[in-house]
Amino acid sequence: MSGDTTADPVLIAGSGPVGMTAALALHARGVEATILEAESEDRDRSGSRAIYVHGSTLRTLERIHPGLGTDLVDEGLVWPTRRTLYRGKEVFNRTYDSPGGSGDIPHFTSVPQVVTEAYMHDALEEVGIDIHWNAEVDTVETSPDGVHVETADGREWAGEFLVGADGGGSTVRSEIGANFEGDQSENAFIIADVEDEEIDNDSPDLERVFHYDAPEADGRNVLLVPFTGGWRLDIQCIGDDDPEELSSEERMREFVRDIMGEEYEDNLKWVSSYYFLQVMADTFVDKHRRVLLAGEAAHLLAPFGARGMNSGIADADEAASAI
Repeated sequence: MSGDTTADPVLIAGSGPVGMTAALALHARGVEATILEAESEDRDRSGSRAIYVHGSTLRTLERIHPGLGTDLVDEGLVWPTRRTLYRGKEVFNRTYDSPGGSGDIPHFTSVPQVVTEAYMHDALEEVGIDIHWNAEVDTVETSPDGVHVETADGREWAGEFLVGADGGGSTVRSEIGANFEGDQSENAFIIADVEDEEIDNDSPDLERVFHYDAPEADGRNVLLVPFTGGWRLDIQCIGDDDPEELSSEERMREFVRDIMGEEYEDNLKWVSSYYFLQVMADTFVDKHRRVLLAGEAAHLLAPFGARGMNSGIADADEAASAI
């Protein structure tokens, strides 16, 4: 198929939180955009993934689409206690009287990424922004006047700008010739979602816990964080650990039982593994400055500090401002 398929001035590759934020941020500035998504509308979005939403992120979302930030606050948890243990012995414990601060937007909220995305989809629908599914970016050509994109389904798209929000394996990044290099941690990490339907902001044991050299995990480091609907269990592999073996359902059920208690053993809902990556593109724009990379298309960060989705949303808002 030849010819342009949209009259919108901006194309966005990727419909994750970064791509959707870019579209909403552009709309808030009076610029319309078209979102191209490689996967289908019924794609698998299982797992809690980016559960920690910074207050600055919530304020950005509230500014570009009033109600979006406060909706996520209403859905999320604000845990008041931070506790640290070393070899089973508590070495730090602090409970904040006002952990979220004051005002409508707290310092953070803890909510599954699928909930964040659901509210973003609602916001797109409210302002009339469509996602074109099964439209994987295949080629990108830029000129001083704009950008031309072909998608794997044979369609062609033209715009003044393109925001590359298509993740760590970004085709857009590759197409503009950007290098993507950095470091990876030696040890893998196993993460799991453990369901807890009773958890809410009034739960007495609402706390984030670090276990260093945890006896319950045979000396591995463990992080336990609450979110709406359950707990994030994060275990650092050691020595010759096989991540695939440790992330098996049988082994993870043992970890859940030993770390959290027998009452949680049957509540395991999702398991994945990852490495810490510190990777950055050597340029975030093409030579004509018509393509802007955002989020994981531009950089991959270690998850501690929750800078992945949060920094990507900040990128998207800045890209919209630049455009």
